[in-house]
Amino acid sequence: MSARHALDGRRTLSEAESKALLADYDVPCVPDRVVATAAAAVAAADELGYPVVAKLTGERIAHKTERGLVRLSLGGPEQVEAAAVDLLGAAAPDDGAVALLVAPMVRATRELIVGLHDDPQFGRCVMVGLGGVLAEAVADVAFRLAPIDVIDAHEMLHDLSAAAILGPVRGEPAVDRDAVVAVLLGLSRLATDRPDVASVDVNPLLIVDGAPIAVDALVEVRA
Repeated sequence: MSARHALDGRRTLSEAESKALLADYDVPCVPDRVVATAAAAVAAADELGYPVVAKLTGERIAHKTERGLVRLSLGGPEQVEAAAVDLLGAAAPDDGAVALLVAPMVRATRELIVGLHDDPQFGRCVMVGLGGVLAEAVADVAFRLAPIDVIDAHEMLHDLSAAAILGPVRGEPAVDRDAVVAVLLGLSRLATDRPDVASVDVNPLLIVDGAPIAVDALVEVRA
């Protein structure tokens, strides 16, 4: 169990475990490979195709970007090997068991955040908002109590102050709202099916050619 949640009985799933769970609930996730060595990371990158992203991952690693544990736009085997060696060397004793996660590099100009949270007063809530590294500062989010239906999910998107970015932007197509709604409905089903799931954070949910795809996720479960 992560020391971070030892007192409240929670543990954090690794990114790969989190995305595997979410994929079962209609959350589209970028494909990835979890490996133990730099050589295996190169083999995974060769299989996935360049450029790729490499991350240090593990149950006790929740904030990879803040700790500098992400390497972006790796364009060839040499870069992947160097990044993998660097990341493995950056593991701290408190991190416990770690591995390398390798995934295709996905680029987008629009980012959302979606999730599932327990409100101490109202209960389990589904959330959507503007995502990215400034998500907490911008705080443009909408919540609904789970379970939600299709109408609820569409209303959540309409409630965003910056909902205009869901339309056509600088030559990019409008966001496929139905696809985002499907993600929110999947989270709602997860809330119903898995009472042991304490929280879900998908940030960012990138919009690529109008369609959403998760490139990072964090799920916490109750012991």
